Amino acid sequence: MRLHSPSMSELHAFMTAARLGSFTQAADVLCVTQGAISRAISRLEAHFGQPLMQRNAHGLKLTETGRKLFEGAQAPLQAIEALSAGLRTDERRLRLTLSTVPTLASAWLVPQLPDFYQRHPDIRLSFAAYRRNEDFSGDTPDASILSGTPDQWPGWQADYVIGREMVVICHPGRLAARQAQGMWNTPHGLLGEPLLYHTNGMDNWAQWFTGAGVPRDSVALANGFDQVSILIRAVMADMGIAVLQRCLVRDELQSGRVAAPFPELPVRIARGYHLCAPAQRRDHHALTCFREWLLETASRDPDVVAATLSP
Repeated sequence: MRLHSPSMSELHAFMTAARLGSFTQAADVLCVTQGAISRAISRLEAHFGQPLMQRNAHGLKLTETGRKLFEGAQAPLQAIEALSAGLRTDERRLRLTLSTVPTLASAWLVPQLPDFYQRHPDIRLSFAAYRRNEDFSGDTPDASILSGTPDQWPGWQADYVIGREMVVICHPGRLAARQAQGMWNTPHGLLGEPLLYHTNGMDNWAQWFTGAGVPRDSVALANGFDQVSILIRAVMADMGIAVLQRCLVRDELQSGRVAAPFPELPVRIARGYHLCAPAQRRDHHALTCFREWLLETASRDPDVVAATLSP
């Protein structure tokens, strides 16, 4: 079947120029050059085999054919625009762009994601670059998993996920040697060790000792690292001991690459990982689905369960 209708780009160029009475203004609205508008309308006139508008010193004047086209195409074009906008909105509601602390993503979140995709096969999840001081000033991300306390993000939706449960880790050989020497019978014995730390959590050791009931005047820290993965490698190299969120080192503990001197000691700090989003995105469908899944998944984590059951 032969199609008699023109292309949409040429029709939009004509309708916009006719409505505004100017090629220049039409070019600005459609984000093209004035020459592109002129060429599009020339192709449209060639398609119909007659002129559609005339240019003069006072602007543009539609011919009789141009007037018929303008009046007849307005309603259909508006309907197509409304439909297109709705379809784009439907597609957008099924996309979620997330940023997250890289170590948490690799150690805890990503291994859980197959369950999310199984529950929500229609949602497309993508990851944006992580910014420690995310302020949602750009187009992305829609939400971010950040480390901190809820009072850091007033006005945002901030849900605690995981990460308050801390554990001390060390080289397995160091643990065996200290236990043989009878030096680590209580947490107080750790004060004499090189205390490695993450530069974004310099107070973690102080909070851990306080939670463990260790009397102290101050904590003398050793070497600092700005990446958790490097901090873990330093412990594996027996450079010292570290205190980290248990969810980040579960694989290393289970494999025996690091050891925990006091694995059952329940010490929790105020800081944790929170799913954060600005208020205007609370009704985003994909984010709502991800939030519900994430909080449900975290609630089943052994550390979170233990924290819930402890007095």
